[in-house]
Amino acid sequence: MRYYLIAGEASGDLHGSNLIKAICQADNSTVIRCWGGDLMGAASGKDVVKHYRELAFMGFWEVLKNLSAILKNISFCKKDILSFRPDVLVLIDYPGFNLRIAEWAKQQNIKVVYYISPQVWAWKENRVKKMKQCIDKMLVILPFEKEFYEKKWHWPVQYVGHPLMEAIQQFRSHHAQTISEHKPIIALLPGSRQQEIKLKLPIMLKVAAQFSDYQFVIAKAPGIEENFYDEFIAKTSNVSYVSNQTYALLQQATAALVTSGTATLETALFGVPQVVCYKGSRISYEIARRVIKVKYISLVNLVLDKTAIPELIQDELHPDRLSSELKSILPGGNKRANILQDYQQLSKILQSNTTASELAAQAIVKIASGN
Repeated sequence: MRYYLIAGEASGDLHGSNLIKAICQADNSTVIRCWGGDLMGAASGKDVVKHYRELAFMGFWEVLKNLSAILKNISFCKKDILSFRPDVLVLIDYPGFNLRIAEWAKQQNIKVVYYISPQVWAWKENRVKKMKQCIDKMLVILPFEKEFYEKKWHWPVQYVGHPLMEAIQQFRSHHAQTISEHKPIIALLPGSRQQEIKLKLPIMLKVAAQFSDYQFVIAKAPGIEENFYDEFIAKTSNVSYVSNQTYALLQQATAALVTSGTATLETALFGVPQVVCYKGSRISYEIARRVIKVKYISLVNLVLDKTAIPELIQDELHPDRLSSELKSILPGGNKRANILQDYQQLSKILQSNTTASELAAQAIVKIASGN
């Protein structure tokens, strides 16, 4: 059967690649076409139609500035889907783009499965009405999402577990933890897009200068040229960066400064105490502050429904405050033990016997075959 997948970010590329492998195992006649990144390309054995680095626009103002490019991508995507004639269209997160495609696909009588729900429980909840009409199967990855959809919106969805669990377990099974012969490591995960890195990384580096007993290592975002980071770290002696080694970095790290998003959950599942950092453009932040309804910005705190890890948002994210919070999560700090204990509870909540990719693939193949 023919499967068309669309992912628009680095995390979607990771989860999409594992999903492709699981679909191929569940259906030996699989034909794949996808938007995503290098991992999905490798899993499918073909070049991706569009790489996510051509699609990544963050924030309200940034989307408006790039609206023409976004609309061109949508138009091209529709034509490409019709040309490919998939048995099922699989949309992975990336709601601003994918929900438009879902609505159109339904009009074309194309079956639609959505894997990794848009965060409508945080904002734009009214989207659910249209989602119910144009999505044939919703596969959710957070426990509270199933309750949100079924109790509040009377929409049966399937909880498959979180795909990060399998991704991290796969990494750990192939990579032994090593002890650094140098200073202990503090990981810096400043984001995946240049515009957000430019806002947060300079603040993180100002803090690095205050902790000379540690080495700070930046996890370079996929798709960004390495020389982009050079200008930031040129004047700081205890800072370096690594490429395509985020999990290896987290496995060795003592603590981490992490931008909000999927990276907060990855860091937690590696057992690394962290400070969550968010800073957007003033316009985007002011709009977001008025429309987003959740109590926390990190997935760790949302799943646990408590302030397990500190969050520094917008004006709170400045060197003095960040330095203080970092001290509190380092060995001997007053927050470290509680964070590690909360991480154990988090893992228990997200753990399952069957991987998210396997459960999702089973549901997708079933839809594609008309069952």
